[in-house]
Amino acid sequence: MRCTEFYPVIMTDRVDATADFYIRCFRFEAIFRIGWYVHLRSREDARVNLAILDGAHETVPAARRSVAAGMIVNFEVEDVDAEHARAVAAGAPIVYPLTSERFGQRHFMSEDPAGVLIDVITPIPPDPGFLRENGLAG
Repeated sequence: MRCTEFYPVIMTDRVDATADFYIRCFRFEAIFRIGWYVHLRSREDARVNLAILDGAHETVPAARRSVAAGMIVNFEVEDVDAEHARAVAAGAPIVYPLTSERFGQRHFMSEDPAGVLIDVITPIPPDPGFLRENGLAG
């Protein structure tokens, strides 16, 4: 299979609120909107796409109609501190504080209206002790 594009589709019963959240808090734009489906593209990188779908729509097999659950969307960015400040200013709920993790990332988490966690990450050098403890140090 030669994939021409790949992006997550979040199923929700709050299509407009979820799409508007990504537009307001994470600088996406709606490039297609038809009530039950919104296709979003990053205003900063056209290769970054996300879609929002009404989980009860007829195009979803009846046995699978639902809303998002158990999902985290990761956005890896150059400056997580700046993104954190922007997200807070835009009113995004912060459900995990800006933290430098021993395993090698600085990040925070937000949550969209569909209940999907958004993990915004900048890689950092891992703590040498973490590497030793996990058999990763050479």
